[in-house]
Amino acid sequence: MTDSIRFDDGASYERYMGVWSQLAGADFLRWLAPAPGLRWLDVGCGNGAFTELLTTHCAPAALHGIDPSVPQLEYARTRTALRDAALREGDAMALPYADSMFDAAVMPLVIFFVPQPARGVAEMARVVAAGGLVAAYAWDMHGGGFPYHVLQREMRDLGAVLPAPPTPESSRRDVMHELWRDAGLIEVESQELTVHHSFSSFDDYWATIAGWEAVSRTLATMVPEAIARLRERLRECLPEDAHGRITYSARANAVKGRVARASVVATSSTGAP
Repeated sequence: MTDSIRFDDGASYERYMGVWSQLAGADFLRWLAPAPGLRWLDVGCGNGAFTELLTTHCAPAALHGIDPSVPQLEYARTRTALRDAALREGDAMALPYADSMFDAAVMPLVIFFVPQPARGVAEMARVVAAGGLVAAYAWDMHGGGFPYHVLQREMRDLGAVLPAPPTPESSRRDVMHELWRDAGLIEVESQELTVHHSFSSFDDYWATIAGWEAVSRTLATMVPEAIARLRERLRECLPEDAHGRITYSARANAVKGRVARASVVATSSTGAP
């Protein structure tokens, strides 16, 4: 049994995942192509890495974020771009908002951490007004799309026990599409997003992964010989270029749909054409 994953250090998360999140998030927003002036909700906003993109790309009329981690929220509040955002502690499966309060709700890199993903999607649909947008993107955990897939694979091969999200299968493109359909959302579409990121050197890569709390706790359980072997294997799997940089890609699955208007729901329920 693996330990649960916790996100309590906004600064280390920023270096470990923030850049990746914003790279995929920018592609995600280009795909969504939302109108300006919407009322947005970021479910699982964490340290605000993606929430910040909403302010710079979407000109929101209002911006709310919710996350279970108080330390992550505290970090998010230090971002100048989020000074007017309403960020609060809460649960994705029981959103503390009124029905139809938002025009758009997004769940960035979060759905595989939600114990009951269907409930999380249903809650987003509930708080979004008719015709509004419900969307998410998530690393393709099953397909090896996670940015640190190679690291996790090599650590497991060396016998390390790593924490895992509760519902990794919910990051599959077909599963996400089904979750959106089952929530009664219409015009459901899905998309694959591929992004690339460079580290200045292997030492930069190692400092990034070792600084992340979940990885550092696991490394602390490994003997020095195993850590040395891990470094060696990572160098083989992630070779440096002529300038000493390490560049590789990550892949996410994205999904979007709209909340049905009352007339659409009525037509569907009667079976009328």
